Amino acid sequence: MEYRFHDGIALIADPIHKYIVFTVPKKGDSNEVTEKDIIDTPWVQRLRSIYQLQSARWVYPSAEHSRFQHSIGAMDIAGKFAIHLYPSLKESLKSQNEPFPSPYFFEEILRITALLHDIGHGPFGHFFDDNFLASYSLDHEILGEMIIKKEFPGVLEGIRRSPHGYFDEGEIIRPEYIGYLMRKGGQMADYENIPFWLSLVQPLFSGVYTVDNLDYVLRDSYMCGVAVGPIDLERLMYYTFLTEKGITLHRAGSGALTMFLNSRLYLYQNVYYHRTTRAIDLHLKEIFHDTISNLFPGDPSKKLDEYLNLTDWFVLEEVKKWVQSRRRDLKRLGEEWSKILSRQVKWKMAYESILPVSEPLRGFTFIKEKDLEREIRRLLPPSLRKKEIRVDMAIQDPRPINPLSMGDKQIYIYNPSTREVSKEPLREFFQYIPARVAQLRIYALDHDHDREISEAAEKAMNQSGYHFSAFRTNI
Repeated sequence: MEYRFHDGIALIADPIHKYIVFTVPKKGDSNEVTEKDIIDTPWVQRLRSIYQLQSARWVYPSAEHSRFQHSIGAMDIAGKFAIHLYPSLKESLKSQNEPFPSPYFFEEILRITALLHDIGHGPFGHFFDDNFLASYSLDHEILGEMIIKKEFPGVLEGIRRSPHGYFDEGEIIRPEYIGYLMRKGGQMADYENIPFWLSLVQPLFSGVYTVDNLDYVLRDSYMCGVAVGPIDLERLMYYTFLTEKGITLHRAGSGALTMFLNSRLYLYQNVYYHRTTRAIDLHLKEIFHDTISNLFPGDPSKKLDEYLNLTDWFVLEEVKKWVQSRRRDLKRLGEEWSKILSRQVKWKMAYESILPVSEPLRGFTFIKEKDLEREIRRLLPPSLRKKEIRVDMAIQDPRPINPLSMGDKQIYIYNPSTREVSKEPLREFFQYIPARVAQLRIYALDHDHDREISEAAEKAMNQSGYHFSAFRTNI
């Protein structure tokens, strides 16, 4: 007798989620299209060559993980959410007289979206978005949707099952479904033939807690060796369900949400916005656009085939050669890259302040980084006014500024006492978490005049009407 209980399913060992299942062709059906076909595409494999943490990996030596590992982990979380949410999805759609998908089609849509959500990333991830793609009015999500529509229709439409079962007849994964969920802020009006149920789960990809940030907080903290505090993923998932309004959190799960948001904030303050990470980023900003323009001139959206090869690995290998270039501009860029790659940190932190702000940053609405730099320079002693300094403002939103107006990111709270689903309780849950945290730092090329720079910075900020406590670098 032949036993086939595990036929068509394989496992990936993972340090965060232990074992992650994915579909492979069943025995005797080598032509079956499965998740393995998507994972093994050049576009997904390309993510192995793009680091999850860009310059932070030069600060945390063990943080060498890639976007590929993160995408696999996000897929696993998305699948678990799908299985848990399906009963409440079905109940909500029945009450609205809306058609609903089969459980396995629903599961697979969420899994594939999570697997492909970072497909458009370029070298240095979000830094590439801000310092190169922005000049073409692009970001990695726009590029990702283009890639999916161009490269993935055949494989997506060929999939017929999730790890737990087959779709109903006629159910097909369409690229626009994936694109709609991927594009944070994508509106229903921008997409044709998007089923209503898909809009209900969009906050799982763009909301306060998502399959993306739930994985990266767990993974990045583990790989960096940073203890961010407990994250109760199981409890948060257990108390999440769907109503006709969308993603809803049972009041009993609010503590798990608060715990997660505080852990995420800690990670931003101590890893993503680490003083040396930001110092390296300041140096990179000086040379990054010119570097990419030399390696990849033009609009990436118009040459996706070439974009496939534009990765961290490609950039880092190419810039090493420029030190020997006969072109003066390339030689200069190569020399700067050589300093970064040998971890010669150019910018030294002279002053730092952490600003928790409950309301929008009133003072910084009028004082931009360049304006503050100019004012600090004016307040320095005359002999130091030509000293090179840089102002760096790293702003993180640990929770919505307005919990009652989150658009397609909106979540709701269920109160078992009143049996009401509302967004009003979010004010109470978020009151001890600042809407924004700004980390203000002043950098110089040396530590020779930290005291004078600190005093000028405090005067500049106090004159603007913004009062805060600050601390100087301890170097």
